[in-house]
Amino acid sequence: MKNPPEPVHVERRFAPTALMLGNFVTGTSVLAPAGMLSELSEGLGVTIRDAGLLITFGAIVLCIGSPLTAWLTSRIERHTLLTSTLAVLALANAASAFAPDYATLLVIRLIMLAIGALYTPQAAGTAALIVPAEKRGGTIAYIFLGWSLAAAVGLPLVTFIASRYGWRETYGSIGIAACFGFLLLAWRLPRGLIGAPVDLKTWADVGRNRLIVLLLLITTLQVSGQFAVFTYLGPMLTRLTHAGPDAVGLVFATYGLFGFVGNIIATRLVDSWGSYRTSLLFLATLLAGACIWALGAGNFAIMAAAVAVWGLGFASTNSMQQVRLIGAAPALGTASVSLNTSALYIGQAIGSAAGGMLFARDLLYGAGYVSAAFIALALFVMTLTKPRPAVTLST
Repeated sequence: MKNPPEPVHVERRFAPTALMLGNFVTGTSVLAPAGMLSELSEGLGVTIRDAGLLITFGAIVLCIGSPLTAWLTSRIERHTLLTSTLAVLALANAASAFAPDYATLLVIRLIMLAIGALYTPQAAGTAALIVPAEKRGGTIAYIFLGWSLAAAVGLPLVTFIASRYGWRETYGSIGIAACFGFLLLAWRLPRGLIGAPVDLKTWADVGRNRLIVLLLLITTLQVSGQFAVFTYLGPMLTRLTHAGPDAVGLVFATYGLFGFVGNIIATRLVDSWGSYRTSLLFLATLLAGACIWALGAGNFAIMAAAVAVWGLGFASTNSMQQVRLIGAAPALGTASVSLNTSALYIGQAIGSAAGGMLFARDLLYGAGYVSAAFIALALFVMTLTKPRPAVTLST
């Protein structure tokens, strides 16, 4: 792999910010249906569970698309690849605003996500090409802040716009944001960035790396736990506490704001604590939030507090997973991060499907316990990835 010339990251010093905002657009596009399930249900004449399938089916496409697109596009120059991806997101969100029915909206979403699947792993891999090695961990965590912002700002705005103006206007607004992200990335990201090519041998090397496999399992388990609740968080709050759209939007904002804060803390801690200890702390925080939700279901104040604790752990845990994967095998970074994104979306599919079954059977109080069980298992697997102390030979 050829590194870019040294002046590149000096001349494009705000390139990580452009990549981060691209993640914001991607994250908002992926999560948007969760913030307007009721509006989609009413506007399209389907049940809330059917509206939730936009997330479940989308996650299935994403989990397949992430490693596939990483393989097919690994030799494409990153500026062209990433800006083109944001252009597709802009067009697809704009098209979604004019979808005549549920089936059309679902098809547009699946096409959008099949292409959008490559953005997050390729953005993380691009960090290695635009910053010095000693800044890589913090930069990857910073780029992943875009997903925190998607939850902190994007989802509350989705809920606000959809509840007042409708789901079509919401998709149109996301399309405008994607256009802005495209322009900023085209301006700030250097040209001529080529990562390590991904071939079949790369996937075999990833599969033989025990640490990478365990990290991918952690991602699947902890995201499954989160999405057992998160997919139907709005409707569950309404059913269990009679919360209105503004209250639901406030809870989404709390989740995202604390996720943003947690990720900033993780970014500051990782260089001194190390990625393992930082990951362990925030995954434990994630479990605490799930347990509080389970025990306090039915009380709005307790459930909102649970979301705050949960929020501290969600984005920081995900960003630390990216850091640990690249640290485990830097040469396999593009492949392992794309598989981690795939594992994340497998978790979304599993969790949203489990949450959908519970919601359809009116077992709303059980969702928190299912969530906590998944996350507790992820925490156990994480203890198996503890780095071994280096052995020094005495003379």
